[in-house]
This record gives sequence, structure tokens and C-alpha cells, in this order.
Amino acid sequence: MTGTTPPITVAFGAATDTGLRRRVNQDSHLAASPLFLVADGMGGHQAGEVASATVIDEFALLAGRSSLRIDDVQAALVRARRRVAELPMGAGAGAGTTLTGVVIADVDGDGYWLTINLGDSRTYRLSEGEFEQISVDHSVVQELIDRGELDPVSAAIDSRRNVITRAIGAGSDGEPDYWLLPAEQGDRILVCSDGLSGEVDRSRIHAILRDEPDPQAAATRLVHEAMLHGGRDNITALVVDAVAVSARTRWSFDDDTAPGAASSRDDIDSDTRPRAGHTIGGR
Repeated sequence: MTGTTPPITVAFGAATDTGLRRRVNQDSHLAASPLFLVADGMGGHQAGEVASATVIDEFALLAGRSSLRIDDVQAALVRARRRVAELPMGAGAGAGTTLTGVVIADVDGDGYWLTINLGDSRTYRLSEGEFEQISVDHSVVQELIDRGELDPVSAAIDSRRNVITRAIGAGSDGEPDYWLLPAEQGDRILVCSDGLSGEVDRSRIHAILRDEPDPQAAATRLVHEAMLHGGRDNITALVVDAVAVSARTRWSFDDDTAPGAASSRDDIDSDTRPRAGHTIGGR
């Protein structure tokens, strides 16, 4: 639900660059509370850029609210899909885009991160010293990893690493994954395109997020680091810090006696389970 006081007060920074090998930046992003999203377009010159910008433009209509519900996010996604599908020939027709990031949500007075993901852009969280990838890549190599047929080290250099299985547009009707995570003061969220995660290893990303206190400086450093490691793709990084978090209660979705637990769980359960996707091509 929305209100006048945001359930999570944030400080944030955003940085993006075309990289060293691409002529056009097909990444688009939104860093405007309560939404922090990255879309990485695909489909060739101009087309991917148009698709990603179209999706971000739709979500930007929700900026300025104190918080959003999952219904708001799902409705915006439906509209974004429709707009991408309706792009005319020569101006984005047939293109697609990934989408990942966090939205500030209010659950019974508590601040939560509502995370959405479609594709292989990524959302991470650094919380109380623990660095974790929240999103799960929708990619061929991730499916091979999940089946035990490929290890993470080999996946980083596998020729299929850019082949994704879900997206918005590009002939995909795959649904997003959602996660609803209780926020804590001091949380740091990173939302990025694979131009960062594909160039900079996890330990280095963690070190920069840990050592650079200013979110804008951290975002800028991450993009610069990707450039130093080759900059073979467009690079976008959003760093979002939880400065203050509303917390009237603290309960788990496993606790059926918690206020609002059943209704909140029913709202998201069908969308948090991994779904089988189909390959739609690489970038």
C-alpha cells in the first residue's frame, strides 16, 4: 500500500556507459524511488535500445509514490509487454529486453524489497556483511548449472553464456520471478546489466560495494572497473542504500499466525517459483 512516509528511505547512485566495443548503449535504467530497475535491450542497432527504453518509460509512470504493491508492478509489466509487442517495423519491432531490480514495498507497515527479474541482468544485496545474488539468471548456462551439467567457473567462459531463456519481447512470453525480502537499515542493493557481472568477478564487486560508502561513487567505480576489464558490453549499475526502514513487526512467511502473512504469501507465491523457459537467442 502507499502512504506519505516511505517504508524505506534510500540514498542511491546510478552510472551507465556504452563500453569500449559497442556503438549504442542499449541499457536503460530507472533510479527514482520507489523503483530501481535496469533493462538490457537486445535485437541489434536501435531495436534493443528502443525496447529497453519503452519498458523503463512505462515503469517510470509509477515513480514518486512512497511504495508499490506487487499488483502495481504486474500491471506495469503487462503494459510494457504490450508496448514492446506493438513497436513498429524499423523502430524496435521484434526486439526484446531483460528487466531486473527492486521496488520499495510496504507489508503491514514494514519496509520490504520487492525484487523482479526477467533475463540475465542481476540484482544483488549486501546486508550485514553478507553479499548475495537475489535474482536467478534466466539463461541456458544457468539451467545447465542447475542440472549439474556445468560448473560456475566453466559457465563464465561458455559460448552459450549470453543465450537467455526469458525476456520482455523477442518472442518470449516467460513470466518474471519475484522475491519479497524484509529490508534492514544498512542494506545495499546493486542492480546491474550483464556488462558489469560479465566483466567483474563477484569478489571484486563485493569489495567495491563494501569499501565505497557513497552509493554514487560505488556505482561509478563499478562501471569503471568493468571498462578496465574490457568493457565488451554496455554497462549499467545502480546502488541503493537503505538509510532508514519502517519496521512495526518482523515475521516470516513461514509463520501462519503473523499479521497479514497468509494474504501476502498468497499474493506472491505463484510468481516466485522458477518457471520453465524457452531459449530466445543471445545478445
